[in-house]
Amino acid sequence: MSFDVTPEPPPSAPGSRIRLVPVDRPWVWLTEGWRDLMAAPHVGFTYGAALTACGWALVLLLLWAGALWAILPATAGFFLVAPLLAAGLYEASRRREAGEAVTLAACARGFTRNASQLALMGVVLLLLHLFWVRVAALIFGLFFGINFAPPLEQLPLAMLRSDALLPFLVVGTAVGAAFALAAFAVSAVSIPMLVDRDITAVEAVLVSIRTVAANPAPMAFWAGLIVVFTAMALVPFFLGLTLVLPLIGHATWHAYRDLVR
Repeated sequence: MSFDVTPEPPPSAPGSRIRLVPVDRPWVWLTEGWRDLMAAPHVGFTYGAALTACGWALVLLLLWAGALWAILPATAGFFLVAPLLAAGLYEASRRREAGEAVTLAACARGFTRNASQLALMGVVLLLLHLFWVRVAALIFGLFFGINFAPPLEQLPLAMLRSDALLPFLVVGTAVGAAFALAAFAVSAVSIPMLVDRDITAVEAVLVSIRTVAANPAPMAFWAGLIVVFTAMALVPFFLGLTLVLPLIGHATWHAYRDLVR
Protein backbone atom coordinates (compact mmCIF):
# COMPACT_ATOMS: atom_id res chain seq x y z
CA MET A 1 0.00 0.00 0.00
CA SER A 2 1.41 3.41 -0.91
CA PHE A 3 0.19 6.95 -0.49
CA ASP A 4 1.21 10.30 -1.93
CA VAL A 5 3.74 12.23 0.12
CA THR A 6 2.19 15.25 1.81
CA PRO A 7 3.65 17.95 4.08
CA GLU A 8 4.28 16.95 7.67
CA PRO A 9 4.23 19.24 10.71
CA PRO A 10 6.62 18.69 13.66
CA PRO A 11 6.23 15.42 15.57
CA SER A 12 3.19 15.29 17.87
CA ALA A 13 4.50 12.36 19.92
CA PRO A 14 7.74 10.37 20.05
CA GLY A 15 8.16 8.57 16.72
CA SER A 16 4.93 9.98 15.26
CA ARG A 17 4.32 12.57 12.58
CA ILE A 18 0.91 13.78 11.47
CA ARG A 19 0.41 13.99 7.72
CA LEU A 20 -1.85 16.46 5.97
CA VAL A 21 -4.22 14.83 3.46
CA PRO A 22 -6.73 16.18 0.91
CA VAL A 23 -10.41 16.47 1.74
CA ASP A 24 -11.46 13.50 -0.38
CA ARG A 25 -8.90 11.12 1.19
CA PRO A 26 -11.57 9.09 3.07
CA TRP A 27 -12.57 7.48 -0.23
CA VAL A 28 -9.07 5.98 -0.40
CA TRP A 29 -9.45 4.61 3.12
CA LEU A 30 -12.81 3.06 2.25
CA THR A 31 -11.36 1.51 -0.91
CA GLU A 32 -8.49 -0.05 1.05
CA GLY A 33 -10.92 -1.15 3.75
CA TRP A 34 -13.10 -2.87 1.16
CA ARG A 35 -10.07 -4.74 -0.16
CA ASP A 36 -9.24 -5.95 3.34
CA LEU A 37 -12.84 -7.05 3.90
CA MET A 38 -12.94 -9.00 0.63
CA ALA A 39 -9.53 -10.54 1.34
CA ALA A 40 -10.76 -12.01 4.65
CA PRO A 41 -14.58 -11.90 4.62
CA HIS A 42 -14.86 -14.60 7.28
CA VAL A 43 -13.20 -12.26 9.77
CA GLY A 44 -15.00 -9.06 8.83
CA PHE A 45 -18.50 -10.50 8.59
CA THR A 46 -18.09 -12.48 11.81
CA TYR A 47 -17.20 -9.28 13.66
CA GLY A 48 -20.02 -7.42 11.92
CA ALA A 49 -22.57 -10.09 12.82
CA ALA A 50 -21.39 -10.18 16.44
CA LEU A 51 -21.70 -6.41 16.85
CA THR A 52 -25.09 -6.44 15.15
CA ALA A 53 -26.25 -9.07 17.62
CA CYS A 54 -25.04 -6.83 20.45
CA GLY A 55 -27.18 -4.03 19.03
CA TRP A 56 -30.23 -6.29 18.96
CA ALA A 57 -29.59 -7.42 22.52
CA LEU A 58 -29.30 -3.80 23.69
CA VAL A 59 -32.62 -2.82 22.11
CA LEU A 60 -34.42 -5.89 23.45
CA LEU A 61 -33.06 -5.25 26.95
CA LEU A 62 -34.34 -1.67 26.90
CA LEU A 63 -37.73 -2.79 25.61
CA TRP A 64 -37.94 -5.38 28.38
CA ALA A 65 -37.03 -2.69 30.92
CA GLY A 66 -39.70 -0.36 29.55
CA ALA A 67 -37.11 2.31 28.71
CA LEU A 68 -38.13 2.97 25.12
CA TRP A 69 -36.88 6.56 25.39
CA ALA A 70 -33.35 5.27 26.00
CA ILE A 71 -33.06 3.27 22.76
CA LEU A 72 -31.79 6.21 20.69
CA PRO A 73 -29.16 7.51 23.14
CA ALA A 74 -28.09 3.98 24.07
CA THR A 75 -27.70 3.05 20.40
CA ALA A 76 -25.71 6.22 19.79
CA GLY A 77 -23.62 5.45 22.85
CA PHE A 78 -22.98 1.93 21.56
CA PHE A 79 -21.15 3.48 18.63
CA LEU A 80 -19.03 5.55 21.01
CA VAL A 81 -17.36 2.32 22.15
CA ALA A 82 -17.48 0.58 18.75
CA PRO A 83 -13.93 1.73 17.78
CA LEU A 84 -12.55 -0.33 20.67
CA LEU A 85 -14.62 -3.37 19.71
CA ALA A 86 -13.04 -3.20 16.23
CA ALA A 87 -9.52 -3.96 17.55
CA GLY A 88 -9.70 -7.37 15.89
CA LEU A 89 -10.41 -5.74 12.54
CA TYR A 90 -7.42 -3.43 12.93
CA GLU A 91 -5.29 -6.50 13.65
CA ALA A 92 -6.66 -8.18 10.51
CA SER A 93 -5.66 -5.18 8.39
CA ARG A 94 -2.25 -5.01 10.10
CA ARG A 95 -1.59 -8.69 9.46
CA ARG A 96 -2.66 -8.45 5.83
CA GLU A 97 -0.41 -5.42 5.34
CA ALA A 98 2.49 -7.37 6.88
CA GLY A 99 1.81 -10.43 4.75
CA GLU A 100 0.78 -12.57 7.73
CA ALA A 101 -2.06 -15.08 7.94
CA VAL A 102 -5.46 -13.55 8.67
CA THR A 103 -7.56 -15.87 10.82
CA LEU A 104 -10.18 -15.25 13.50
CA ALA A 105 -7.88 -16.60 16.21
CA ALA A 106 -4.96 -14.47 15.06
CA CYS A 107 -7.10 -11.34 14.76
CA ALA A 108 -8.39 -11.80 18.31
CA ARG A 109 -4.84 -11.02 19.42
CA GLY A 110 -5.57 -7.42 18.52
CA PHE A 111 -7.26 -7.19 21.91
CA THR A 112 -4.17 -8.50 23.72
CA ARG A 113 -1.58 -6.33 21.97
CA ASN A 114 -0.94 -3.44 24.36
CA ALA A 115 -3.83 -4.84 26.40
CA SER A 116 -3.53 -2.58 29.45
CA GLN A 117 -3.67 0.60 27.39
CA LEU A 118 -6.54 -0.71 25.28
CA ALA A 119 -8.38 -1.48 28.52
CA LEU A 120 -7.79 2.08 29.69
CA MET A 121 -9.25 3.40 26.43
CA GLY A 122 -12.20 1.10 26.96
CA VAL A 123 -12.82 2.60 30.40
CA VAL A 124 -12.68 6.13 28.96
CA LEU A 125 -15.13 5.32 26.15
CA LEU A 126 -17.44 3.39 28.48
CA LEU A 127 -17.58 6.30 30.94
CA LEU A 128 -18.30 8.63 28.05
CA HIS A 129 -21.11 6.29 26.97
CA LEU A 130 -22.64 6.10 30.44
CA PHE A 131 -22.34 9.85 30.92
CA TRP A 132 -24.13 10.42 27.61
CA VAL A 133 -27.00 8.10 28.63
CA ARG A 134 -27.40 10.00 31.92
CA VAL A 135 -27.35 13.36 30.14
CA ALA A 136 -29.94 12.07 27.65
CA ALA A 137 -32.17 11.04 30.55
CA LEU A 138 -31.84 14.52 32.07
CA ILE A 139 -32.70 16.17 28.76
CA PHE A 140 -35.75 13.91 28.42
CA GLY A 141 -36.90 14.78 31.93
CA LEU A 142 -36.26 18.47 31.34
CA PHE A 143 -38.55 18.65 28.31
CA PHE A 144 -41.21 16.05 29.14
CA GLY A 145 -41.18 16.19 32.93
CA ILE A 146 -40.59 13.48 35.51
CA ASN A 147 -44.28 12.56 35.49
CA PHE A 148 -44.36 11.84 31.76
CA ALA A 149 -44.83 8.07 31.87
CA PRO A 150 -47.48 6.84 29.43
CA PRO A 151 -47.77 3.09 28.78
CA LEU A 152 -44.95 1.75 26.65
CA GLU A 153 -47.18 1.10 23.63
CA GLN A 154 -48.49 4.68 23.78
CA LEU A 155 -45.14 6.41 24.33
CA PRO A 156 -44.29 7.18 20.65
CA LEU A 157 -47.72 8.71 20.00
CA ALA A 158 -47.63 10.67 23.26
CA MET A 159 -44.25 12.13 22.33
CA LEU A 160 -45.47 13.06 18.85
CA ARG A 161 -48.43 14.92 20.36
CA SER A 162 -46.24 16.85 22.77
CA ASP A 163 -45.11 20.40 22.00
CA ALA A 164 -41.80 19.54 23.66
CA LEU A 165 -40.82 17.02 20.96
CA LEU A 166 -39.15 19.46 18.55
CA PRO A 167 -37.02 21.32 21.13
CA PHE A 168 -36.17 17.96 22.72
CA LEU A 169 -34.89 16.64 19.39
CA VAL A 170 -32.95 19.83 18.65
CA VAL A 171 -31.23 19.98 22.04
CA GLY A 172 -30.72 16.21 22.23
CA THR A 173 -29.17 16.12 18.76
CA ALA A 174 -26.86 19.04 19.53
CA VAL A 175 -25.65 17.53 22.82
CA GLY A 176 -25.29 14.11 21.22
CA ALA A 177 -23.23 15.63 18.41
CA ALA A 178 -20.90 17.17 20.99
CA PHE A 179 -20.39 13.78 22.65
CA ALA A 180 -19.84 12.17 19.25
CA LEU A 181 -17.25 14.81 18.34
CA ALA A 182 -15.37 14.21 21.58
CA ALA A 183 -15.42 10.44 21.08
CA PHE A 184 -14.30 10.78 17.46
CA ALA A 185 -11.44 13.11 18.35
CA VAL A 186 -10.00 10.79 21.01
CA SER A 187 -10.49 7.55 19.06
CA ALA A 188 -10.06 8.48 15.37
CA VAL A 189 -6.57 6.96 15.20
CA SER A 190 -5.71 6.19 18.84
CA ILE A 191 -7.07 2.64 19.05
CA PRO A 192 -5.49 1.29 15.85
CA MET A 193 -2.33 3.05 16.98
CA LEU A 194 -2.44 1.16 20.29
CA VAL A 195 -2.87 -2.11 18.37
CA ASP A 196 0.09 -1.23 16.18
CA ARG A 197 2.55 0.29 18.67
CA ASP A 198 3.73 -0.12 22.24
CA ILE A 199 2.69 3.34 23.47
CA THR A 200 0.45 4.67 26.22
CA ALA A 201 -3.21 5.55 25.82
CA VAL A 202 -2.44 9.18 26.70
CA GLU A 203 0.11 9.44 23.87
CA ALA A 204 -2.28 7.82 21.42
CA VAL A 205 -5.17 10.12 22.40
CA LEU A 206 -2.97 13.21 22.03
CA VAL A 207 -1.90 12.08 18.56
CA SER A 208 -5.54 11.39 17.64
CA ILE A 209 -6.73 14.84 18.78
CA ARG A 210 -3.87 16.57 16.97
CA THR A 211 -4.55 14.53 13.84
CA VAL A 212 -8.17 15.65 13.78
CA ALA A 213 -7.14 19.26 14.47
CA ALA A 214 -4.51 19.20 11.70
CA ASN A 215 -6.93 17.73 9.14
CA PRO A 216 -10.32 19.30 10.02
CA ALA A 217 -11.89 19.09 6.56
CA PRO A 218 -10.98 15.47 5.65
CA MET A 219 -11.73 14.26 9.19
CA ALA A 220 -15.10 16.04 9.18
CA PHE A 221 -15.81 14.39 5.83
CA TRP A 222 -14.72 11.03 7.25
CA ALA A 223 -16.95 11.45 10.30
CA GLY A 224 -19.85 12.44 8.03
CA LEU A 225 -19.38 9.32 5.91
CA ILE A 226 -19.37 7.16 9.03
CA VAL A 227 -22.63 8.76 10.21
CA VAL A 228 -24.33 8.39 6.81
CA PHE A 229 -23.24 4.79 6.27
CA THR A 230 -24.20 3.82 9.80
CA ALA A 231 -27.61 5.52 9.55
CA MET A 232 -28.32 3.66 6.30
CA ALA A 233 -27.22 0.39 7.91
CA LEU A 234 -29.58 0.90 10.86
CA VAL A 235 -32.70 1.13 8.67
CA PRO A 236 -33.18 -2.63 8.09
CA PHE A 237 -33.20 -3.32 11.86
CA PHE A 238 -29.39 -3.11 12.16
CA LEU A 239 -28.81 -5.76 9.48
CA GLY A 240 -26.70 -3.42 7.37
CA LEU A 241 -24.21 -3.14 10.22
CA THR A 242 -22.94 -6.60 9.34
CA LEU A 243 -21.33 -5.03 6.28
CA VAL A 244 -20.82 -1.41 7.36
CA LEU A 245 -19.06 -2.01 10.69
CA PRO A 246 -16.22 -4.19 9.32
CA LEU A 247 -15.83 -1.89 6.31
CA ILE A 248 -15.44 1.16 8.55
CA GLY A 249 -13.18 -0.79 10.92
CA HIS A 250 -10.76 -1.77 8.15
CA ALA A 251 -10.92 1.73 6.66
CA THR A 252 -10.08 3.23 10.06
CA TRP A 253 -6.85 1.24 10.10
CA HIS A 254 -5.90 2.71 6.73
CA ALA A 255 -6.85 6.20 7.93
CA TYR A 256 -4.41 5.74 10.82
CA ARG A 257 -1.65 4.41 8.56
CA ASP A 258 -2.15 7.29 6.13
CA LEU A 259 -2.34 10.07 8.72
CA VAL A 260 0.27 9.03 11.29
CA ARG A 261 3.86 8.20 10.42
